[in-house]
Amino acid sequence: MTPSESYISIRNVGKKFGDFEAIESISMDIREGEFFSLLGASGCGKTTLLRMLAGFETPTRGDILIDGQQMNDVPPFERPVNMVFQSYAIFPHMNVRDNIGYGLRRLKLPRAKRNDMIDEMLELVQLQGYGDRRSDALSGGQRQRIALARALILKPKVLLLDEPLGALDKRLREQMQVELRRLQRSVGITFVFVTHDQEEALTLSDRIAVMSGGKVLQVDTPDGLYERPRTREVAGFIGSMNFIEGKVLSRVNGHATLGLSAFGEIQVDAKQIGFVEGEAVPLAIRPEKIELLKEPSEGAVPGSLELKSYHGERSYFQVRVDGCDDLVSVSTQNAGRAKLRALEEGAAVWLKWRDDAFIVLDKN
Repeated sequence: MTPSESYISIRNVGKKFGDFEAIESISMDIREGEFFSLLGASGCGKTTLLRMLAGFETPTRGDILIDGQQMNDVPPFERPVNMVFQSYAIFPHMNVRDNIGYGLRRLKLPRAKRNDMIDEMLELVQLQGYGDRRSDALSGGQRQRIALARALILKPKVLLLDEPLGALDKRLREQMQVELRRLQRSVGITFVFVTHDQEEALTLSDRIAVMSGGKVLQVDTPDGLYERPRTREVAGFIGSMNFIEGKVLSRVNGHATLGLSAFGEIQVDAKQIGFVEGEAVPLAIRPEKIELLKEPSEGAVPGSLELKSYHGERSYFQVRVDGCDDLVSVSTQNAGRAKLRALEEGAAVWLKWRDDAFIVLDKN
């Protein structure tokens, strides 16, 4: 990424609380107008990083720049950012209009101008006609829209969102994901979004930073993280995955032959691997990249069906393969697969895959 593409620049940023290092040395750039997510389990440091962007925490070391301006010593109320919290922080004694327009008070704008700006926000978040309602009489999704409108009315350069959908039930959360993406595209500003929900991050984001233990493990597009994770930790955090250890048997004419013990041999592009002949290679393969068969087939590996589960449009099968310590997870679309779904646990099955379905991971 060139400097001109970097709108938020995080340079060697670290944060300590006493002896505890919440954030190690993190460096990354976020583009203008990007929907960028910080994804990780609780305690990984994502909210601490977001709070440093907001100015609620000060880096122990390193620099944060927004639109080329140094932010380290700039107080929160002078930064070109606003923040939406998981709790929404709606004032229950105020109606919707007063909540949305609360931040305009210090600007000393004419009443007509304030009303026009509030009307614009009500339309943006699709709450026309709700202006005079008490905020505590609205649904969770409507209160979240109020919080978004209140944050956007001041026209920040960056909107920071700390798990704003976490308090909603699954169906409403999915609806609000669509609304949030629509809203971000409409206003065109940079969103930095914190979540522990991998599906949410994949659905919403232009790019995602996967975090763990105060570090950024990988920054990539949603499809890049899913299809090309670099480490076992990222591969295991993003979707379901099977992990298999292979060994380099040979490297000839740009191709490498890997032995996978119970899974036979596969051919991969030698450029993919930085491993020498005889060295162990960590590999991964998605459940949906494995074909489940009821009959033997050339190159297929035999196994027995241990468990199966129905997930609506997909079914998952756990298969025992001789010589493999872990069950192999296989996922299939249910449409047109009634015979597979009818398989009884304990039935003989066969597994098949394309060699290029395997992902070569970095060395541990």
